[in-house]
Amino acid sequence: MSSPHLQLPLSRRGFLMASAGAGAALGLAALPAEAAPAEAAARSRPFGRYGSPAARLTPKTLYVDGQGRGDHTTVQAAVRAATTAGHTLVIAPGVYRETVSAGVVDPATGQRTEAAAEMTWIGASENPRDVVIVYDNAAGTKKPDGSGTYGTTGSATTLIRTDGFTARWITFANDWLRADHPEITGTQAVAIKVLGDRSAFHHCRFLGHQDTLYADSFALSVFARQYYAHCYVEGDVDFVFGRGTAVYENCHFRTLNRTDLSSAPYGFVFAPSTAGANPLGYLVLRSRISSAAPDAYYKLARPWVPSSDTTARPSLTVRNTWLGPGIDAVAPYTNMSDAFPWQNQRFAEYRNTGPGAEITAPANRPQLTDEQAESATRAAYLGDWTPWKGER
Repeated sequence: MSSPHLQLPLSRRGFLMASAGAGAALGLAALPAEAAPAEAAARSRPFGRYGSPAARLTPKTLYVDGQGRGDHTTVQAAVRAATTAGHTLVIAPGVYRETVSAGVVDPATGQRTEAAAEMTWIGASENPRDVVIVYDNAAGTKKPDGSGTYGTTGSATTLIRTDGFTARWITFANDWLRADHPEITGTQAVAIKVLGDRSAFHHCRFLGHQDTLYADSFALSVFARQYYAHCYVEGDVDFVFGRGTAVYENCHFRTLNRTDLSSAPYGFVFAPSTAGANPLGYLVLRSRISSAAPDAYYKLARPWVPSSDTTARPSLTVRNTWLGPGIDAVAPYTNMSDAFPWQNQRFAEYRNTGPGAEITAPANRPQLTDEQAESATRAAYLGDWTPWKGER
């Protein structure tokens, strides 16, 4: 999303351990160093308990392995092979440096097809550090064919344009860095853009700087439901943004340090752009927000009202969540544009804890009443879709 006055520096290099299955290094020191699968076991059983091409779990299970032990060596090749709905991709440990687009859009009509609907991607080791899908395009990166730059959406490492998508134990990342490209001013660099309804992510990681996780929908009139459980998201500027109806439960959001700015704010965690007709935007519950930056150097949110939809009324409720000292407790919200004050949007909190949740200026911390909080639940946001059932 556009933010021309903010410049993104190198706050930490993302990153890669090139050796597949070695526990991808797109991680933060703040996270515990989870052990990668034993090297010998990874060699003999790259797909863990999920079968293999010789012992396929179902006819619609496809195996991805960069070392050539699966059906395909890239994620995108496996997605192209999933020509009917209901496929599962089992992805062996490795760093997959590629862009991936799931879901097909008819270029003549702009309408999506259902060929890739109800697709599931599984990180075979069940550790998201081991399976990394990463690329390094930014909004201002020039396209190889000379037709211009990628733009924010085009910068996405992974693009999900289908309904019924599920991912488990995968890292989605964009490791583009401003320090490497001082000539580029379009610094948005999306790790994943999600458009489809009923999109669920369990135990996944989303790594980047600006515009890391783009939780969106296909159109203003489409209220795409998304669910993120036990996920980790990091960034600095508007790094969770878009107009989707999204629930973030038991997630960890981490704000990065910056070296190019000498004063606050360094950035903003959430930047919803909820359509005015949509009663529900982002709901964050039972989560935590930590920081690698100095205390109070980050805002919790600012509203994004795109030029393409000036009727948007961004919606964000953060409840029962721990807000670390990195969040400015006195003024946690700010404007992206003074024409659309945050006070006119749908921002609210409820029973948050931590130093960043301290209410020192009540006018700056809109709170739900107990009665209002009864409607701020995952069931209210997601309706008859219950992606948390049966998950561990």
